[in-house]
Amino acid sequence: MDYNEESLNLHRYLKGKIGIRNKMDVRTKDHLSLVYSPGVAAPCLAIAKDPEKVWEYTIKSNCVAIVTDGSAVLGLGNIGAAASIPVMEGKAMLFRRFGNINAFPICLDTQDVDEIVETVRRIAPVFGGINLEDIAAPRSFEVEARLQDLGIPVFHDDQHGTAIVVLGALINAAKLVNKPMSELKVVINGAGAAGIAIARLLRCVEHNDNSICTPVNEMIICDSKGIIHKGRTNLNDEKQRSLTYSNPNNIEGTLKDAIKDADVFIGVSQGNLLVADDIKTMAKDSIIFALANPEPEIMPEEAYKGGAAIVGTGRSDLPNQVNNVLGFPGIFRGALDARAKRITPNMKLAAAKAIAESIDTPTQDMIIPPALDEVVAFRVAKAVEAAAKEDMANGIL
Repeated sequence: MDYNEESLNLHRYLKGKIGIRNKMDVRTKDHLSLVYSPGVAAPCLAIAKDPEKVWEYTIKSNCVAIVTDGSAVLGLGNIGAAASIPVMEGKAMLFRRFGNINAFPICLDTQDVDEIVETVRRIAPVFGGINLEDIAAPRSFEVEARLQDLGIPVFHDDQHGTAIVVLGALINAAKLVNKPMSELKVVINGAGAAGIAIARLLRCVEHNDNSICTPVNEMIICDSKGIIHKGRTNLNDEKQRSLTYSNPNNIEGTLKDAIKDADVFIGVSQGNLLVADDIKTMAKDSIIFALANPEPEIMPEEAYKGGAAIVGTGRSDLPNQVNNVLGFPGIFRGALDARAKRITPNMKLAAAKAIAESIDTPTQDMIIPPALDEVVAFRVAKAVEAAAKEDMANGIL
């Protein structure tokens, strides 16, 4: 099948993949008087008297805004707000399909941080959560950080959703090759939103209790210029901060220098960067997550030729697809059910563990559930809700 041509035909036919439906039919005068004037005044006045009633009387309790500026859409780059709409509609479909959550695209015709933050603040009363999507780094870090006081979860899925699903896959992969997480040397190629978030989660940067989160032993992060080290003068703030938890030996050089003797390679960058001979320089039974789309940093057959034990990609046509759909519907479902004000580190960790535990017996070709596994979102939601309530009880949330 030619997916490009068929997708154009489908979108042309549907004229948008989502819609709005009424939850009841309005056919009588009594119906009209209840849903609109005069009866609708009662819930309005109740909310005006007690703003928390908005969760009880409106769509807010089960509604998420998918907010983008169109600056980093899939592998397509900075294509703008209008061109991002088909992706955001697809995301809304997945929210509904797997999390039973109403979600709506908010595609902003601005890439100014102040304007994005101000817009989200002004529309927030309608929504129970904000899913930031496809906003380029480092702008995405600032937007998310400045909205954490909004009183509802604000979650950049390209950062944390990717990191959570990667951790879920890595938990099972490490077990399969009999390597403790605490002994792993990990190399991440790509220091944008996803790469930095993966590094922070795997190094337990946001956790103060290592009994809850086990950090990997060593982390090296690379960008398009090579290894990020203290001698670099071209680092943005996030890359500079990453040196507090990565590259402890201040190694310099290229990606190929970084992966020597490494146990794990995680690529969130661009395709065709590595070959089998590069994988041969890694530690025995290496784990490769080559997540660039549509072309991975290295194809599975090439990685296995180099001695890799386990390979995952971002592609649905290959085994071990590391796909965010395993994370975000359940994460928001659990957060909404708990009425959480933020997504805490413990909630992220609970989601990753729930994803990993959805596979009873991991195998080389099945370290993570299939993207369309309907049970995963339910398990993630329950785990996230429990973690949120625990954080509330402990005064963290």
